[in-house]
Amino acid sequence: MTSQDTTAPAQPPRRRGIQYALTVIRTEQLTPHLVRVHLGGDGFDAYIADADPERLAATDTYSKLLFAKPELGLTPPYDLETLRETLPLEDLPVRRTYTIRSINEAEKTLAIDFVVHGSDGIAGPWAAAAQPGDVVSLSGPGGKFAPSQDPSVQRLLLGDDSAIPAIAAALEAMPADAVGRAIIEVGDANDEIPLTHPAGVDVTWLHRAGAVHGIPLVEAAQALPRPEATDDPDAEIEVFSHGERSAMKQLRRLLHNEWGIDRRALSLSAYWALGRAEDGFQAEKREPVGKIFDE
Repeated sequence: MTSQDTTAPAQPPRRRGIQYALTVIRTEQLTPHLVRVHLGGDGFDAYIADADPERLAATDTYSKLLFAKPELGLTPPYDLETLRETLPLEDLPVRRTYTIRSINEAEKTLAIDFVVHGSDGIAGPWAAAAQPGDVVSLSGPGGKFAPSQDPSVQRLLLGDDSAIPAIAAALEAMPADAVGRAIIEVGDANDEIPLTHPAGVDVTWLHRAGAVHGIPLVEAAQALPRPEATDDPDAEIEVFSHGERSAMKQLRRLLHNEWGIDRRALSLSAYWALGRAEDGFQAEKREPVGKIFDE
């Protein structure tokens, strides 16, 4: 009698560098500065099928969207190699990174929230003007944070407008008896949105009211006691902190350097930098100015 081979079949490699053309199904004006765009269409199935399941399960899942100048009449998905040979650099489609707020596999749609400030930027104005039937090209998803399901964990979530989708998703994914605190900085009361969260997680909204972006968030965090000191000194700590780069650097000094929280307990990074378009912001990630942690 021969033994049966129980080796699992090799999984096909995940496809990289693939663009998925998704169609605008509908939009929602959540606040004066926040627009939710629901995307679906023929490209949805391939987007889900090609994705790493762990990345889809993360609460900070993101994709890179490609935007072309409308006057060029380019149709997604884009043949970037050919376009690089035929268009000047300034006319190439540009990438912008956005968190996937939610995925509805039953309806075959995903939702992305866009911060909109008038005509500033590229993605915001696109979202504000988006109509059903419009098509956008995006990459497969990334992401790696998901809240612990251990109710004894002390949780701290910090972020600005750009982190609202990821914080909202993390709050929804926590166990019902989770405890902790979330602090979110926005422009004013009109920028607040309803959030579903465990009763034991306190949610505080901060209003910039003209202050420099990130200062209210940093000052609020500095006024807190170290999370474990509020309850069980033996409890584990879980921190999710994302937003403007300078603010995240200051919060790193507080969370890691002063409070001594291990880097493995910190999901801490910059989503953007004040005064930088994303192209410059991404390029600076490889330079000292763009690094959140001291190496």
